[in-house]
Amino acid sequence: MTHWIIAPVVMPAMLAAIIVIGMRHDLALQRIVGLVGTALLAVIAGALLFSATTNEPEVYYLGNWPAPFGIVLVLDRLSALMVALTAVLALIIQLYVLGTGWDARGKHFHALFQFQLMGICGAFLTGDAFNLFVFFEVLLIASYGLMIHGAGRARLRAGVQYVAFNLIGSTLFLFALATTYAVTGTLNLADLAVKVAALPEGDAALIRVAGVLMLLVFAIKGALVPLQFWLPGTYANAPGPVAALFAVMTKVGAYAIIRIFTLIFPPTVAATGTLFADLLLPAALATLTVGAIGVLGASSLPRLAAFAGIASMGTVFVALSAFTPAATASALYYIVHSTLAGAMLFLVADLVAHRRQGTSLGQAMPPMAQGGLIAALFFLAGIAMAGMPPFSGFLGKLLILDAMRDQAALIWSFVLATSLILVLGFARAGSVLFWKAHATDVDPTPHNPEPLAFAAVFALAALLVALTVLAGPVMAWMEATAIYLHAPAPYVDANRLGVQP
Repeated sequence: MTHWIIAPVVMPAMLAAIIVIGMRHDLALQRIVGLVGTALLAVIAGALLFSATTNEPEVYYLGNWPAPFGIVLVLDRLSALMVALTAVLALIIQLYVLGTGWDARGKHFHALFQFQLMGICGAFLTGDAFNLFVFFEVLLIASYGLMIHGAGRARLRAGVQYVAFNLIGSTLFLFALATTYAVTGTLNLADLAVKVAALPEGDAALIRVAGVLMLLVFAIKGALVPLQFWLPGTYANAPGPVAALFAVMTKVGAYAIIRIFTLIFPPTVAATGTLFADLLLPAALATLTVGAIGVLGASSLPRLAAFAGIASMGTVFVALSAFTPAATASALYYIVHSTLAGAMLFLVADLVAHRRQGTSLGQAMPPMAQGGLIAALFFLAGIAMAGMPPFSGFLGKLLILDAMRDQAALIWSFVLATSLILVLGFARAGSVLFWKAHATDVDPTPHNPEPLAFAAVFALAALLVALTVLAGPVMAWMEATAIYLHAPAPYVDANRLGVQP
């Protein structure tokens, strides 16, 4: 599978260029090419996931330049999982876009969508810290274009704030990379793992500074308190399908923390010790709390979905802060769950917005077309995001609590209290949207049934059900992945092949 590793990066980039150059005036052709390309990406991602499950990590050297001099892509269980999750989610979102006609509200949607996929897949596959920065910038450019799709003053204002905040993160990342290179002479991830572990005591302070700067950058990407300010306005003002795709973008920050802080800065490294775990846990608990309170007080359905996303990232970071295989496995399970559930909630919010004059939760509005079906979907998404039984969110939180039994009193109190707040927030929103609406005694305005859009949302619900039913084998796979992440010798050996001593 070695040469296929680059396909999730090159194929979307080529399709985006072809769409811009040759199809910019033919929306129907853009739709066909974009959908076929994303479906092919999902097939390739599935094959890569199977290969990563059955084989040792594989490395692709661009231009056949060995590490640390050339650009390196690495396929392992974690990167393959995240690429497959991205591809499946992207395919479902494209079906939703075709069903609602969102791509006709602005220009170059499908080209930007493919560029976005290129950036996300590249960030997951890269084996080099500098190229992680490069793919972060690709993500930033494409996501800004997608966010302002369809224009509007509020969307443009939120887009500018989003770019400004992420440029601060990019600047910090450059400082971190410069400091790391000055100390170690390399930015290859596997090479860094070896050299940081062997650093003399005199260089420990500088590498700790670089590690903290990286943690700040990834905290911005993952919306970790107090660096989450950009997310509610960005996600609430973005088009519904774009916000659904953004559900996987915050996971790029979580992925980077898993990759960097289990490979380069694990607690066993003398230069850093448990510094990053000590910083991550209180920030994660604060993120979980802020997200839950935001859901309870949200003024609109998209903002509710955005704050629910923040709460889910807090739960993920709580698990990651333990830096143990059991906690990492539960975090991986919850990452998959929260990505699917968050995307579903944003699509439900978009269905509501299509059928009502706004998505305000301040007062009841008349009933909407297909209101019963949308209410059922909102109910499913709300249960999943709040972590209530019987869906995978409940199992994910239970796994996290079980993995962190040594901090049971603190973790259990936060997780259970915020889960209750989330339930109250979703119940409040549901009553305003679907129950009190009937008290207005107004007939719903007719609306197109949009069967393809509903099929896409039901596909996400079906994946959540499958994740629940297959929790046993899925967790067995996650546990094997987590064990490998915390004993990364195969990743290091594969990536450092050809590195000069």
